[in-house]
Amino acid sequence: MSDHHHDDDELAPTQTTGYKPGEKKTLEDYQTLDAGDESLNKWKESLGLNKSTGQITTLKAGPHDDPRRVIVEYIALEVEGRTDVMVDLSTPQAIDQAKNTPFTIKEGVEYRMKVKFRVQHDVVSGLKYLQVVKRKGIRVDKTEEMIGSYGPSAEAYEKKFLAEEAPSGMLARGHYDAKSKFVDDDGVSHMEWNWSFDIKKDW
Repeated sequence: MSDHHHDDDELAPTQTTGYKPGEKKTLEDYQTLDAGDESLNKWKESLGLNKSTGQITTLKAGPHDDPRRVIVEYIALEVEGRTDVMVDLSTPQAIDQAKNTPFTIKEGVEYRMKVKFRVQHDVVSGLKYLQVVKRKGIRVDKTEEMIGSYGPSAEAYEKKFLAEEAPSGMLARGHYDAKSKFVDDDGVSHMEWNWSFDIKKDW
């Protein structure tokens, strides 16, 4: 999904007209809401809250000294017949390296982006992936992918995006700078980072 219009915040998610994200609630808040509300109880159960006792049965994954709710382990490009092009984002050092180490994409190749991430401490609702790509300072592409709502889990989640085709031709070749962000319905930015890639005639 490309958007070539200028906006104030280039990594701002598109808001649906008339849609207001729900008020932020923690797992504890959900426990204390009206226990007689049947639809609410079903919602609580779907988040791993026990209907009869109101106790949290969902595993509150992650060490307590790590306040992050969304931890992105990596993004990758999946290309048929090739090893995935991985961008490690699991540590501050890896994120720094992603910014300074461009990877190569062969022009015209079809690829699919995927992201592996973990959620800890609390429910994350309406998680989106936003990406802006620039070439020589000019924005050439904006992507917005809905990832969804997830509860805390010790297991990592993997989300694959729709297949895309890398641009091709002499004018498409060259260096590109990208900026990505994970943001939820409440406007909380869970992670933001810069990276870059080169489109070349061949791998």
